Amino acid sequence: MLKWRDTRTSSNMQNDAGEFVDLYVPRKCSASNRIIGAKDHASIQINIAEVDKVTGRFNGQSKTYAICGPIRRMGESDDSILRLAKNDGVVVK
Repeated sequence: MLKWRDTRTSSNMQNDAGEFVDLYVPRKCSASNRIIGAKDHASIQINIAEVDKVTGRFNGQSKTYAICGPIRRMGESDDSILRLAKNDGVVVK
């Protein structure tokens, strides 16, 4: 039986022996909506910072995009990130 431990920083569970174990939370590819497996070592995650339009300084917010290995192998990662950033308003259309 696994029990939840209330933490704000990580998702931890407690097993029957009373040991705390980490909960694996899979990511999804932002471009294809596929689940990125634990063994997909070709996948990437990129954080793009949002900047203030007047001062040009980082405003404390960012957008996170995850791209799976098959999208990168096809050479579509740059187009996918550009499309996602345009849809989110990070890049001017």
